[in-house]
Order: sequence, then structure tokens, then C-alpha cells
Amino acid sequence: MTAVLASGADIDARSAHRFSGIGDLLRLYLRLDRVRIAVWTLALAFTVYVTVESLIAAYPDEAARQARAALLENPAAVLMTGPAYGADNYTLGAMTANELSLTLIVAVAIMNILLVVRHTRAEEEAGRLELLRALPVGPFAPPAAALLAVAVADSIVGAGVTLALLAGGLPVTGSVLFGVATAVTGLLFGAVAAVTAQFSEHSRTASGTALAVLAVAFLVRGFGDILEPTGSWVSWLSPIAWAQQTRLYVDERWWPLLLSVVAIGALLVFAVALSRRRDIGAGLRAPKPGPAEASASLLTPPGPAWRLLRGTFVAWTAALALLGLAMGTLADSIQDMVDSVPDIGEFLGGDTQSLTASFGATMLLFLVVGIAAFAVSAVMRIHADEDAGRIGLVIVTGTPRTRSFLWIVAVIVAQVVVASVVTGAATGLGMSIATGEADWIIRMCGAALAYAPAVLFVFSVSLALVGLVPRLANLAWVLVVYAVFVAWFGELLNLSQWLRDLSPFSHIPLVPYESASVAPMLILGAATVVLVAAAVVGFRRRDVTV
Repeated sequence: MTAVLASGADIDARSAHRFSGIGDLLRLYLRLDRVRIAVWTLALAFTVYVTVESLIAAYPDEAARQARAALLENPAAVLMTGPAYGADNYTLGAMTANELSLTLIVAVAIMNILLVVRHTRAEEEAGRLELLRALPVGPFAPPAAALLAVAVADSIVGAGVTLALLAGGLPVTGSVLFGVATAVTGLLFGAVAAVTAQFSEHSRTASGTALAVLAVAFLVRGFGDILEPTGSWVSWLSPIAWAQQTRLYVDERWWPLLLSVVAIGALLVFAVALSRRRDIGAGLRAPKPGPAEASASLLTPPGPAWRLLRGTFVAWTAALALLGLAMGTLADSIQDMVDSVPDIGEFLGGDTQSLTASFGATMLLFLVVGIAAFAVSAVMRIHADEDAGRIGLVIVTGTPRTRSFLWIVAVIVAQVVVASVVTGAATGLGMSIATGEADWIIRMCGAALAYAPAVLFVFSVSLALVGLVPRLANLAWVLVVYAVFVAWFGELLNLSQWLRDLSPFSHIPLVPYESASVAPMLILGAATVVLVAAAVVGFRRRDVTV
């Protein structure tokens, strides 16, 4: 009996040892993330509140809301929003859930992925986790503390969303369910990131893989809802659908969230099992050994920059092209919508051809903002290599720093142009397949290139920050996020023109629906040249990490 008790005590001691230090680590992670959590919470809560108030102003009565509900059968609208529950009696709550739920879920999912990878794989990659483990810290304490910190962040964001909905005058039960569904779904994708963090040695690969899973979930949910307006069996393959199937402000079902809870538990158990099969700092997928000799391309001036960025470039371009192709194939839904609701063409102010062009232009706007996000991520990758000392090692070999910097600029500019052409062509191809008109390929290519000055301006802002004030480099993402906000909510929220003009993409007409204007392109191009020149001068004069 004593032996059994001793054995049980030993087991309890070992279990406690595995999680020793978790409280201190949790406080540390929350302290490190306090600004991030506050920014995410305030930004999302503000977006929710302003959206509700704008919907009230834009659709003040039942007739206006029902007119809006008539547009929800459009496959493009379904793809970008979700299943429209309560369309027969389209209340303010149902409208808010339909217009806003997908955006919030995706945003919180991205937050979770970034935070989980930051406190797991990134800590290992930087070598800090090994230092922590040298202290009296249990092996399970760091990942458990990271996940608890993310759960706290989700709770705060969910509470902020709920309070914003209540402040807009929406019912309590639906608002609480909205906040809980957003938080739980975000945590699910945090658990996905905990799994992807086990496979690669690099944090960028871990976060990129988790974001790819999110993109697949987005598309699966979208196509499933297109097959059936209230969600088909395909929709249920996506965890995003589980949150939307709660039928916010209509039926208010809580049970679909149980699927998310079960999935979170399963993913975390899987992540723990995988973590026990590898060493600290290593990934389950061993990196392939490089060639014994460098390729000839690496000996050329642009070679190192191209080799460093090619994976990111190919991944972003392929993802945007596939998304553009998928969106383009929905162009025939414009004709179907006009045929089914004859008055809709007059309501939207144009014939079928112009409505199709407007649809393509709107879809393309979101895609080119994605290209701008790629450009900023490329600059941040170069900046990360400088922090790691790799850029400095190249410079100390005798390579002029100005020439190295300019070649990096040239490579990223070329990638932006190629990504624009490919994305535009893919979108045009989808529209050609849908409408039977082959000229959409050329038109959408030209339209994508018309946005190149705006994309390059965003790129030049990030480059200037890296060249002049590298510690503030991440502020470049603020411009990208704001551009997404204006593109997505500018019309819905009826933003003032000066607020829209803060986004460089607002200065480019909605081509091909509208005619391109040369003047704003020249102004953005000139500003880009000035910022790139400032970045070069700043990089040449400041110290470089070695």
C-alpha cells in the first residue's frame, strides 16, 4: 500500500514538474502581448460598433433591409459573407451577423496564428526556449503558457466584440454568442498553429502553413455555402462554418461550437504528441541538405535576394491567382441575378456588362491589396535577415551595401509586377470561363497593372521604414490593414472621402469598371521613387547588424 501511494505521489510530482513555471511564463507572455492584444481588441470592437451604426443609418426600416436581403443569393456575396439566415425577416442582428461574422472570424484566426507561432516556434528558432528550459521550467510549461495566453487574448477580444454589439443595441443572447463563437473559432486556428509549429524549424513556415489552412477553410466554407444557401455538407468540413452555423440572431444554436471545442482538444493532443518526437529547435521535417556548391545564379547580384524570397513569392502568387480564378468564375452570377430579379440591374445602376466589370474590379481590389501584403512581407523578411546578421555578413565580404540594397529593391519590384500580371490573368481567365468572353484576360491584366503604383507605394513605405528607422519597420503593416479596412468597409460605413484617401488604393479608379487615370499613378510613382531613395540613403548611412 505504501509502495502504491509512493508511486502515485511520484506520478503527481512528475506531472507538476512538467508544468513548473507555467504561471510566471503566462504573466510574461501576457506582458509581452499587452499592446498587441489591446490593439486587436480596440480595432475589432471599433469596427463592429461602427458597422452596426452604419447599417442602422443605411437600412433604417424593414423595406430597406429586405432589399438588401434580395442580393444575398449572389454567389459572390455568399463567398465573401456566408449563409444568409433570416433573409425572410432580415433584422438588424441577422444583417450584422451576415455582413460581419466572416471578417471577424478570419481576423481573430490570424491573430491566434501569429501569437501562437510567436510564443512557440519563433522562441525555439531564436534559441530563447532553450535558455528558458535551463531554468526550473517544465517541458510542457512554455507551450501551455503560450496557449493560455492566447486563450486570454481571445476572451478579451470576444468580450470586446460582445460589448460593441450590445452598444449598438443588438440583443444580449445573440451578442454573447457572437463573441463566444469568434473567440472559440480563433482559438481553434491557434491550435492549428500549435500543430504546424512542430513540423518546420522556421516560424515563417509554421505561420504560413497555418494561414494556408485558414485559406482552405475559407474557400471550402464559401463553395459549400454556394452549393446550398444555408450551408451544404461541404460547408461543415470547414471550422469557419461551425461558427456561422450558430445562426446568430436567428436560431442562436450553441451546439455547433461543440465541434470547435472537440477539434481544439484533438489538435492540442496531437501537437503534444508531435512535440515529444523531436528535439528543441528541430522540426519533424528535417531540412534537406543543400548542394555542395552554390549555383551560378547565386553568384549574380540579384541571386541571393531571389533565392531568399522565391518561396514566399511563389506561395503568395499561387494563392492569389487561385483565389482570383475562383472569384472570376462567379462572374456569370451577375447575369443570373439580373434574370431572376429584373429590377436589380436598374437598382445597381448599369447593364450586365458594366455590372460584370464592376464585380471584377471589386474582386481585383482585394487581390492587389494582397500583393501589397506580399511586398511588405518580403521587406520584413529582408529586415529579419539583417537582424539575424546575414545581410551584414554579405556586406563584410566587400559587396557595396548600396548595390546590395538596390538589387533587393529590383527583385521585389519585379516580383510585384509578375504577381500582378499572374493574378490579373487568373481573375480574367475565371471571368472568361464564366462569361465566354476571352477579352477579360487582357482587361484584367491591364487593370491589375494599373494598381501597381499603389502597391509599390506601400512597398516603398515599408522600405523607407527599414532604411531610416528599422525599429519601426512593422508599422508598414498598419497601412496594409487600413487599406483592407477601406476596401472592405469604406462603402458600407460611408467613410468620409479624406479617410478613404489615406489608402493609396483609393486613388486608383475601379478598373476596368472605371477608366484609369494617369495623374494619380504618376503622383504615387513619384512618391515611391522619393521613398526608395530615402531608404537607400538611410540604409547606407546607418549601422547594419552583423
